[in-house]
Amino acid sequence: MNTRISPYPTNFSSNLFLAFFLSMLGFGACANDSGQMRMDDSASTIADSIPPIDSLELLYITGHFDPAHHPDFAVVPEAYASRGGLYLRKETLEAFRRMYDSAMQDGVQLRIVSATRNFNTQKDIWEAKWNGDRLVEDGRDLAKTTPDPVERALAILRYSSMPGTSRHHWGSDMDLNNLTNEYFAQGEGLKIYTWLQQHAYSFGFCQPYTAQDSLRPTGYQEEKWHWSYLPIAQPLTIQAQYHLSDDMINGFLGAETADSIHVVQNYVLGVNQQCKELPE
Repeated sequence: MNTRISPYPTNFSSNLFLAFFLSMLGFGACANDSGQMRMDDSASTIADSIPPIDSLELLYITGHFDPAHHPDFAVVPEAYASRGGLYLRKETLEAFRRMYDSAMQDGVQLRIVSATRNFNTQKDIWEAKWNGDRLVEDGRDLAKTTPDPVERALAILRYSSMPGTSRHHWGSDMDLNNLTNEYFAQGEGLKIYTWLQQHAYSFGFCQPYTAQDSLRPTGYQEEKWHWSYLPIAQPLTIQAQYHLSDDMINGFLGAETADSIHVVQNYVLGVNQQCKELPE
């Protein structure tokens, strides 16, 4: 499928949230000549500020396309990757190149180990864990240990997305260097993670899955390896917030649990607060 999506202008979200904030404070109201209160355009049309979406864009958000045949994607050069055949949005790849070069100057080598995963790829990962063909991170065969479908889905959702809900669908997200938090806790891994914490945001990248706390009480467990390019990911997160619903998540084993888990609210939108704002 050849679906072309252009992200919305990067200043969209700041305008939307500013208008919403002003309306909540009452700045959206003013008096007409008769003294009656009316809402000004920024408040009365706040719903109109929500970006529209069509069926092709929704297919993009849910990963129903092949990045190898999408004009906005490019192959990640093997110099930057652990293997061939990885794809990213062209804008994401260009930003990563700049970040890679800067990191190398500081003696840090970044390596992309996973990039775009479309619906079918994510389905393969999900169903392998659902069927017990692939053990989850704590070594369990969920088909044997966890018969309740909601509990089984929640066990997979600690680190793996339901097909149709992954940020890896978007071409904005990548996994770097290693897929365990332990790697980034010491030695070379700690050096890499410290550099990313200090510099990645200035290149447009953010860690969406930080440790859970009061500001991020839901969603996936911490993933120190997962980084999002915000000029692509942040507008798409807004699209998902307003246009993606749990009943749209289907087409794989266990999909019937999406509604009771509230997978869109708790997982698609359950990201680090910093990742909801674009870098200056």
